[in-house]
Amino acid sequence: MEFLIPRMGRRADLIVLQDGLIFVVEYKVGARQFDRSSLDQVYGYGLDLKHFHETSHARSIVPILVATEAPGGEAQAVQWDDDMLARPLRTNADELGATINFVSRVWGSDAIDPHRWLAGRYRPTPTIVEAAQALYRGHDVEEISRSEAGAENLTRTADYVANAIESAKQSGEKIICFITGVPGSGKTLAGLNLATARQRAHSDEHAVFLSGNGPLVDVLREALALDAVAKAKEAGRAESKVQEDRRASAFIQNIHHFRDDALANPAAPVEKVAVFDEAQRAWNVEQTSKFMQQKKGQLGFSMSEPEFLLSVMDRHEDWCAIICLVGGGQEINTGEAGIEEWLRALERSFPHWRVHLPQTLNHESELPNTTVTRDLHLATSIRSFRAERLSDFVGHVIAGDAVAARAVRSQLQSYPLFITRNLDDARAWLRTRVRGQERAGLLASSNGARLKPHGVFVKVRVSRDRGH
Repeated sequence: MEFLIPRMGRRADLIVLQDGLIFVVEYKVGARQFDRSSLDQVYGYGLDLKHFHETSHARSIVPILVATEAPGGEAQAVQWDDDMLARPLRTNADELGATINFVSRVWGSDAIDPHRWLAGRYRPTPTIVEAAQALYRGHDVEEISRSEAGAENLTRTADYVANAIESAKQSGEKIICFITGVPGSGKTLAGLNLATARQRAHSDEHAVFLSGNGPLVDVLREALALDAVAKAKEAGRAESKVQEDRRASAFIQNIHHFRDDALANPAAPVEKVAVFDEAQRAWNVEQTSKFMQQKKGQLGFSMSEPEFLLSVMDRHEDWCAIICLVGGGQEINTGEAGIEEWLRALERSFPHWRVHLPQTLNHESELPNTTVTRDLHLATSIRSFRAERLSDFVGHVIAGDAVAARAVRSQLQSYPLFITRNLDDARAWLRTRVRGQERAGLLASSNGARLKPHGVFVKVRVSRDRGH
């Protein structure tokens, strides 16, 4: 049967469920040879099922490319990846049945219930880009988290903030909500979820997601725009990439651009709801004052970044809402103030704001209008256990702690890790790991000046239009 892979917008020509195996078949009618792009295509279908289809996650998947007019008789061994996705097999139309039967005899297991398999939902463990795309299209956060507990936690937090915003609208007050969470709990996902939900239901609020992470902003904007154009094309509508770029840029903004616009224009911003990602990394008074005087010509500027951002939203005559996403202990650069500066600014200059705090946030400020709740803390990690341990491993490697890194590495036996000082070796290893239409890339430190002889210029801004 032909099968539309849920939410991915890709359609496999044929799916065969036999002896506990999932065969994904792609036909190339009239083809006499097996070209690389077609092999990558059917491999990609297998990857989509493995990563995004609930009832395929734990199953063995065999992609098969059928070039109908290709010569037959080729002997092939099944090569399995670690996650039980096979490398694509090649056959012609006459030998397809024999190929499926042979693989089933050798690798078959318990049968798959076809009705239960067909009922499988779109159930990924998404990257932040994939999550943003799904939320932007209108999906709920429950649909894009494979963790039931994590989804419940995210939903409870979203509901609390939504109710707080509605209450602020009714009473005409200004509110700020702080969302904390354990590492990997989905704080950025929570912020994206809140902003997209407000945009869909209340477009007049112009909800915005603000981040100081420039590359994240660029990547999310481009991904959302490209995805919107692709989805419109599938629906038979012609959408302009320029138009979608504008839409994405209004939704996800660089916090520094938001700040600079507010410096130049004393009016209240159009946005009534602002989500600040990594709020703990906002600058203290000294760093902000130095920057404003030296770079922006604002002589005598004496506010911290949190105080200035609060003052910008405070320009609204009636209600507004700020949502601060707080990562614990992640103030990593000079002059980053931490969350205490937000609370000091509220205590000092904005006592009329209603403050919603999670129970886990300890502070010394005296805030008169405060509500404390457990619903603003994301207590459940939505990362896999291995992913959390991987973060520990990377931290130990960067710190040069070989003993601790080796201890964690022993718990990551099946995780694809390769450590080398040779960039050519790293690139060669990556090329052996990509599957189907996957692409590999390099992540380098902004201080990695020694990489320049290897063609990696960390100080040069990469164009979005360049192929990756």
